Amino acid sequence: MRILIVEDDNLVAQGLKQGLQQLGYTVDVARSAEEAEAFAVGEDFDITLVDIGLPKADGLHFIRQLRARGNRLPALILTARDSMDDTIKGLDAGADDYMTKPYRLPEVAARIRALIRRSNAVVDACLHHDGIRMDTRSHTATLNGEPLDLTNREWAILEMLLMASPAVVSKDKLVQGLAGWDKDITPNAIEVHVSRLRQKLTTGTIIIRTVRGIGYRVDAAQN
Repeated sequence: MRILIVEDDNLVAQGLKQGLQQLGYTVDVARSAEEAEAFAVGEDFDITLVDIGLPKADGLHFIRQLRARGNRLPALILTARDSMDDTIKGLDAGADDYMTKPYRLPEVAARIRALIRRSNAVVDACLHHDGIRMDTRSHTATLNGEPLDLTNREWAILEMLLMASPAVVSKDKLVQGLAGWDKDITPNAIEVHVSRLRQKLTTGTIIIRTVRGIGYRVDAAQN
């Protein structure tokens, strides 16, 4: 899953970025609303975390611009502005949730998971599919009740596939989900990660099918 942080305070942005990366997210940082708008047009994110008090255009302007373009990217405001009026303005601007600083990373992560689930029409924090169980809260996975050891990139790929099931996830979407501005990942690298993931799923009843020319989807092995 890929997150866009819109925050001009470098210390806050880097602390949040590092904490979320440790949880397995791919994270990019924009220092202004204008930079964030350019990112959002050209890249594919799963959620954005937005500070209101930005230089020039503020965070609410960025969210309004997203909504005006029909972009439904989930937006969580993280701000020091804690009045009810500010909260109302933020939500009315199109934000999906609103948190005030100082915040704790576990709560931020929980709200991120909830908003991503909502955007994918998933109601449970645990993803299930033919013997696979992925707990997005504890970042643990099992296959037929046995622990499944996944790298961060394998976890990200499997999570995106299960979130989208039964739909196909394009290879471009997987590249976007794993590659930040400071990382380089190719479609060939995706194929390598999928191949390794398939090997780890051989004892189960779930397979990752290749949909030629498009991407991948998860299916029951007997189908």
